[in-house]
Amino acid sequence: MARSVGPRKCPEFFRFTVACTVLAAANVAQSEPLTLSGGLTSRFTDNAARTSSNETSDIETRANLALTHQTDPGDCEARTAAELGYGVWQDDTFDDRNYVALDFNGDCEIVRGLSWEVSDNLRDVTQNARASDTPDNRTRKNVFSTGPVYSLMLGQLDQLTFSAKYQNTDYSEPDDPDSDRYIGRASWNHIFSQTLSGGLQFSTNRAELDNGSEIDTDVASVLFSKSWQATTLSGSIGVSEIESRFGGNTQTNDGLVWNFSLDREINPVTQAYLSASRQLTDQTSDFDIRFGEVVFNLRETSAVEVTALDAGFVRQFSDASSINVGVFGNRSYYFRTDEVEEAVGFSVNYNRTISTLLSLDTRGRYQHRSFDSDDIQYDIYSADIGLIYELTQALDVSGRVGHTTRDGDAGASEYQENWVSLALNYQFF
Repeated sequence: MARSVGPRKCPEFFRFTVACTVLAAANVAQSEPLTLSGGLTSRFTDNAARTSSNETSDIETRANLALTHQTDPGDCEARTAAELGYGVWQDDTFDDRNYVALDFNGDCEIVRGLSWEVSDNLRDVTQNARASDTPDNRTRKNVFSTGPVYSLMLGQLDQLTFSAKYQNTDYSEPDDPDSDRYIGRASWNHIFSQTLSGGLQFSTNRAELDNGSEIDTDVASVLFSKSWQATTLSGSIGVSEIESRFGGNTQTNDGLVWNFSLDREINPVTQAYLSASRQLTDQTSDFDIRFGEVVFNLRETSAVEVTALDAGFVRQFSDASSINVGVFGNRSYYFRTDEVEEAVGFSVNYNRTISTLLSLDTRGRYQHRSFDSDDIQYDIYSADIGLIYELTQALDVSGRVGHTTRDGDAGASEYQENWVSLALNYQFF
């Protein structure tokens, strides 16, 4: 059930309107054309509720639209990727529901050096990582932020940047914590050479959760960026202090924080990547959107130290096939309760063009999660294979078959699922 929005909240419709306004204000006449596609998918599963016993078969039929757009450089710029869908369950295992995902980033230059930024990220996220991933165990998380950014050049080699942002996080389920957040940031960057730059950054973050909690975070860090012929490395390292207040109690924690991003072109057909971050934050931040494998424990509304890593490589082969291998790991430590939740895993995707009209797509994935407070561990193995046939230049049909197994310490957390799907997709333009 969706949460009613109080006076201080920023409704999703308003956020979406602001995003569209910035997009419309961008130089659309010179922009790249919109890409709009739609589809219809029917998916049969022999264990719709993903339970260990009394499995129930059902079919979900989902209609969806997908849109992408990016403006050309100009006084206003915008990047949009959006998906909208509606799913119906034939035997009513779950309620019919809509599916929405949005990534929007826009900025407009007001005067030289001063711009205004708007972003909105909308996702369905898991409420309880201990339970099976079903529609009843998901909530919609929307993170909207906006504010000015001012940059000042000090000569040819130094730059000062100041920013102030308001950020609102809203969950669709009333039991999950919403927040208003105010972020101030100041940084200095110096160009040491054509391939090396560095500087300092200070930020302050004030979050007010709707359950009465207040969480303040301050960070001081060193910035760096280095590039080589085939490699780029950038990031920051520093110290952070977080103070949380709730019900008259105050808790303060500090620690080392960092962000790293590495991209390397191993050869003309192979690229590798790595991104890693440690941050002191809370569950209403956008950390789990930036690192999609992170699942916050929404029962906790206290400060959390979260560490995440994603790495992998992509390789193209001469036979028109490609492989994408990725590994991930993350750890969340909740200060108030001393709970630790960890996850590690990997994924392998392989694609091959069989003919001009037919292609093959296979996926495999493994994940291990552990929760020390409940002494719970489980493993998830999943694999699927699909064929895509191009009926016309704009219309294709695809079929997939897959299997998922979850093994856990407790019998209730175990299940097996087999599924088959058939889809039609049409690209309008």
